[in-house]
Amino acid sequence: MKRYRYKRMEHFYIITNGHKDSDLKKTKEIERYLEKHHKKCTVQVKEMKREYGYTDAAQIPEDVDCILVLGGDGTLLQAARDIIQRDIPLLGINLGTLGYLAEIEETGMDAALDQLLEGRYEVEQRMMLNGRVVRGKIHIKRHEEKGIPQYETEEASALNDIAITRSGSLQIIRFRIYVNGKFLNEYQADGVIVATPTGSTGYNLSAGGPIVEPKAELIMITPVSPHTLNTRSIILAPEDQIEVEIGAGRGEAVQQVEVSFDGSHNVMLYTGDRVVIERAETTTGIVKLNEASFLEILHRKLSV
Repeated sequence: MKRYRYKRMEHFYIITNGHKDSDLKKTKEIERYLEKHHKKCTVQVKEMKREYGYTDAAQIPEDVDCILVLGGDGTLLQAARDIIQRDIPLLGINLGTLGYLAEIEETGMDAALDQLLEGRYEVEQRMMLNGRVVRGKIHIKRHEEKGIPQYETEEASALNDIAITRSGSLQIIRFRIYVNGKFLNEYQADGVIVATPTGSTGYNLSAGGPIVEPKAELIMITPVSPHTLNTRSIILAPEDQIEVEIGAGRGEAVQQVEVSFDGSHNVMLYTGDRVVIERAETTTGIVKLNEASFLEILHRKLSV
């Protein structure tokens, strides 16, 4: 039997992707619906700012019970990263094409809101990853020669994945993988994806990685277009610490790659640089209304 979390939500915060709802028609429909049912509603249209991704968490009122994200999976992923310290559950309303995280479709929006206001929902806590960039000698030397201030580490979190991929011209990249300080394997590939169970249906799936129940707790390493036939994904415990080191190219040439967190917040890396990845201390709460199992939803999505 489905177990629901019966908490009445009173204040909703709406984050809208302006490209997906350019005239704010859907946003206004939801706002009118909530106000008709005597609920508070605050609206923010997604914007690109330097100091944050799309959402300024400091502007979200303290009494907000739920954040409604109108757009697609990408908008929801960015919202999750922006509000990582606020512990507010997210409900995604899909205005895009294929959405796994944004489970509510436009056609079922009214019924979904009815269910939400009646308290018939669950909140799934999804694990996240934290990635920390540690600079090597080559990067530090280049910055010293150019007189650029050097920051030894850069950190960011991800709900789906942390992907390290080649940048610029076509080249085979050498990735050296360490787990808990011990050397595991070396990949020669176009990239490496370190993903959560939530991210298993994203870039990981496109690269041939396994599909995982999103409530599971584990970490996946999946190479992108590996240049050997026997290279497969590796599944690790959630407590494991992973280090991905950028190796030298042919003839000890300096290789340049890019690390991205959930497809954004890109950072350039060079030979000798490392990304240290481990489970984040915080989680993301995803509101679930659909009574169908993960496998049923997966079957429907893959049959489209």
